Amino acid sequence: MPSLSLRIQLDPEGRIGPGKIELLEKIAALGSISAAGRDMAMSYRRAWELVEELNTLFGQPVVERQVGGKNGGGASLTSLGQVLVSRFRAVEQAATAAAAEHLAAIQAEIDPSATG
Repeated sequence: MPSLSLRIQLDPEGRIGPGKIELLEKIAALGSISAAGRDMAMSYRRAWELVEELNTLFGQPVVERQVGGKNGGGASLTSLGQVLVSRFRAVEQAATAAAAEHLAAIQAEIDPSATG
């Protein structure tokens, strides 16, 4: 079945899409930028670069780092980061619902036997 892949262009140089949103979700779930990067098969450096792109794009942090200490540090989403994930997923769901009929029609063109 065809599906949508949403990207939101926020300015000429900055956009958010499923990769950056997944990274934020993994940071929230795993409590670490490096663990999130590993889980997505990317280096810590690349994960940090993507976080920095988002911080710059929004003019404030989307991820909050905790350095060192007994627990070894970690990271969590700021309230902006949480809202960003939530709003992106809501837009994604709305777009998918709005396009469902058209996606089904495309699928019928690909596989006419699927229409029954």
